[in-house]
Amino acid sequence: MATRRPSGYIKNFTVKPYSIAGSGEVIFTDGTNTDLRVNELTCNAYGYTFDNTTGTCRAYTVSPTLNEEFDNLTNVKRGRRNTTDIATENSIIVGDNNITKGFNNNTLIIGNGHEIERTFDNSSILGGSLGKITRQSEVAIAGGKTSLSDSTAAATFSSRRQTSTIELSGVTIDNTATNLTIQGDGSSYINVKNNSIIGYDIYITRLELGGSSGTAGNYSYRNIRGAVKIDNSYTMSFVVGFSRNIAKIGQNGTCIMADTSTSDLKSISVNVQDRNNVHNLWSASVTLHEVISTTTF
Repeated sequence: MATRRPSGYIKNFTVKPYSIAGSGEVIFTDGTNTDLRVNELTCNAYGYTFDNTTGTCRAYTVSPTLNEEFDNLTNVKRGRRNTTDIATENSIIVGDNNITKGFNNNTLIIGNGHEIERTFDNSSILGGSLGKITRQSEVAIAGGKTSLSDSTAAATFSSRRQTSTIELSGVTIDNTATNLTIQGDGSSYINVKNNSIIGYDIYITRLELGGSSGTAGNYSYRNIRGAVKIDNSYTMSFVVGFSRNIAKIGQNGTCIMADTSTSDLKSISVNVQDRNNVHNLWSASVTLHEVISTTTF
């Protein structure tokens, strides 16, 4: 269980420590979001130690022996050769040869050869084999074999394939174009890999809640389908094949799938926009059909 540690803001910093998890990781808050991870400069400024291996700010390090004993109490493993790396808590694994890479909380794996990458929480792989969780709160069905050949074995191709569903949300109070975030956490987008094709099917709900130009209870509901090609250098090419307003009272607002990449992390998200002085709650259910190839293009 995480422990709270009251603390004020240090000058020139917009976040402060909020809690210390049982794994020793320090979680920060900006006054609104209470699940933020910080860089080395911020971590050290508050007197903690930055772990470069895991990319986390730490108050202390749990010994592997103690962590393994704790895992036995909080994790359930059924099958063979299933591994929960350090600081995996409250997780269930059913199958064979599955692994959580560490600092994973509240995860579910069913199947064979699955992997949840380090630091991703509240995620599930529900079936298939050789799936991988690379996003916060992702729910995936894996696509199986990574090596596929034609019937004559004249050509063999290597790739990873899966279908994932992710929930995005956010708010707008003016006409600023805004990227929705995973679970509405204010910072997480949909991570992507190069040399991949991602087909997307998005259902977006906009609920008007007020504002001087808004009408509480007005809404719009839209479906957008398309794809994005992400080449070897992470250049993204979006194609929209279908966009339909399903239902509305009042206005529609605008929605597109957009590149939200930074220099350190490549990602996409749903970008939304409505009128000035209108307060909106936005929710997007995003299904991804993803193929990641080892062949560069």
